[in-house]
Amino acid sequence: MKSAKRKGAKPRKVEKETLQTDEDEIGLKEEEEARCIAEREERERVERERLEQKDRERREDELNELRHLLEVNQSAVKAWEAACRESAKWDRYRLCDGSPNPAVQPEINAFISLWKEDPVGQIQPLLQQCAMALRLTDELDLLVREEPEPSVAQMYQETRLTLQNLIHDKLLQATEEILKSAKEQSDIETGNMQAVVRDDNVTLCLWANLNKNPRFKGHQFKEVGMGFELPKQLVTSDIGVRMLHTRYDHLSDLSRHARVHGRRPAAIEVGTVTLLAQTPEVAEDGGMRVEGKERGNPQHAEDEPQSLRTQGKKSASVQGQGREAQTETVTDRPTFPGEGADEPDSTPAAVESVSDTTNVHVVDLHQYTPLGGVFYFDVFYLPPQSVTVNGWEMRKLLDTGLLVFPYPSEQSQVHSSVAGRVEESGTHSSPPVGVTVRLPESVVFLEEPQVARWDPADQQWRSDGVSETCYQAEERSLSFKMASFSAFTLLQDSHANMPFQSWELRPLGQDSAQLTITAALVEVSITVKGNRCMLQMERARELTPILGRWMNLPALQAAMRRSGINMFVNEYSEKYVDVHAKDPLIEHTAYEQMALVSSAFAFSWSRWNAQCQQQHLVLQVCEQLEAGPVPAKAWSLYLLGAQRSHRLKMTEWSAAFSPELAEGSEFHSTFLHMLRDGVSAEGWARVNHAHPLYINTVQALLCSTRVLTFS
Repeated sequence: MKSAKRKGAKPRKVEKETLQTDEDEIGLKEEEEARCIAEREERERVERERLEQKDRERREDELNELRHLLEVNQSAVKAWEAACRESAKWDRYRLCDGSPNPAVQPEINAFISLWKEDPVGQIQPLLQQCAMALRLTDELDLLVREEPEPSVAQMYQETRLTLQNLIHDKLLQATEEILKSAKEQSDIETGNMQAVVRDDNVTLCLWANLNKNPRFKGHQFKEVGMGFELPKQLVTSDIGVRMLHTRYDHLSDLSRHARVHGRRPAAIEVGTVTLLAQTPEVAEDGGMRVEGKERGNPQHAEDEPQSLRTQGKKSASVQGQGREAQTETVTDRPTFPGEGADEPDSTPAAVESVSDTTNVHVVDLHQYTPLGGVFYFDVFYLPPQSVTVNGWEMRKLLDTGLLVFPYPSEQSQVHSSVAGRVEESGTHSSPPVGVTVRLPESVVFLEEPQVARWDPADQQWRSDGVSETCYQAEERSLSFKMASFSAFTLLQDSHANMPFQSWELRPLGQDSAQLTITAALVEVSITVKGNRCMLQMERARELTPILGRWMNLPALQAAMRRSGINMFVNEYSEKYVDVHAKDPLIEHTAYEQMALVSSAFAFSWSRWNAQCQQQHLVLQVCEQLEAGPVPAKAWSLYLLGAQRSHRLKMTEWSAAFSPELAEGSEFHSTFLHMLRDGVSAEGWARVNHAHPLYINTVQALLCSTRVLTFS
């Protein structure tokens, strides 16, 4: 028995010794692995410190080189712009088309005075005069954007507003002249008069109630896609109805002006639309005096428009790159080109509280964009018609001008305010009027358009007073009811396409690149060649006038906004779009340096950009010297910060974010020098030969879209 126990104990002892040996070996391996890891981490730490030290040693040289490069380009652009302004002045001086030079005050004053006194004759010559006045207002807009002296800018603004008032006044006089002869132009079938006059800028539809048929309901101007419905109170009255569609918008500027300055400017009424009361009178010294114009229901001018405030712009690259290491920093938010470009009366000093309103029905023009111009819907007393007596044509002349027919009447308004609601029987004391319009052919409505009416008292667009809206997308038709006759416009969310889903900036050759943005509702491509840009889109019949046309960037931005395709942000956009905010200075710095190398490098959106901190940007970069798509495996990730930039070891498809430096790469104080490390000789030659105007255009395009924040 004892012998058997000894035999059983020996194997157990061997097993214990074996297990102990295995445990010792495992322990030794773990210690070796830990030692190797520690040594590797130490080597990485030492290497990182060496690279950081190397970056610090060359930091000042890199910043100085970048600063010099940006200054040289900026100087070249300013010199070119100055030469263009001088050339434009000379071309304007040599222009012999009969139009005055709006920059020369005596000329424009004489034109305004003579046109003001000129009686309205034939409608077509009048429309040509209005078209010339519109061109003059556009010239004045350009002059204001050149940021002249404040007093000069104010003079340009006053002249522009005066021309706008005169245009509306002349169209009102033309309406009166046509309605005076309504009887001679009456339709045999209906007994009423209906007329349509149009050109490239306006469409004027007039209807005169001569027959007073109590069964009449409304009229459709089928050739222009506009129509109206009248309540029974109006079909037996001596009235004329005007539907005037102007493809320009002079009312929204008044709203912006009033809200920026916290008040509304002095105004007069033209039809049922209130415009600024500023008509010029040429003084003996050749200057301009402003006086209240007495027509319709006049109000005396109380205030004059404020002058534009100018704001200087400067490069933020060097300050942004050296913000933490140098005391020379910029703490203010950089001004991105294109912000507020369509708001000529806006100023940087306007605080957000001015744009906010406690009235939910007031349209926020920072959030919504009026598209397709303005529709003026008016009802007037029908002027006395001529009578033939013994072969003599006799007409009663009135010195009151065209008078607005009050609807709803004052009694109805008082009754409605007392009742506070529609009668229980479901009838209205003053039923609404019906309106039908066809959407403008040159505008893309990405969503169902919203209707806003003009409030002449407070100088703003409002969404109340409009009901029973019916939108037919296939027919591009919109019908609705309004509580009263009023000017109205069609609205679209200014940020309907934001945030962007993705973007890519790809070079097409020397001084040529293409920015493609996949937005929330559409995809657009903007090709840059030199200082010219071209828009490309699919399935955009409404954009035919601007697709494939080369124009400068400001002109393209304005055309896209007018057409309903807004890809450009302003200083208020972050209030209405859910974005991952980035440091504006670092973002602006990135755009400057991306533009410098855009002839040789492609850039693209990265999903990791939204997951890193506010002080960092992540984007995909690849050298691309041939036209065509960038291979997916060719992209590399770069991390940009205030102090330094570097290439990441991770890829776009990595499972988690890691700021680890890529092997064989280094830290650099600027993005430009980071990219120069691995570029080919041909690629760097393209960068060195990039034209300053091309660089400036690409930078302005990136700053106006802000793809690094709004994607």
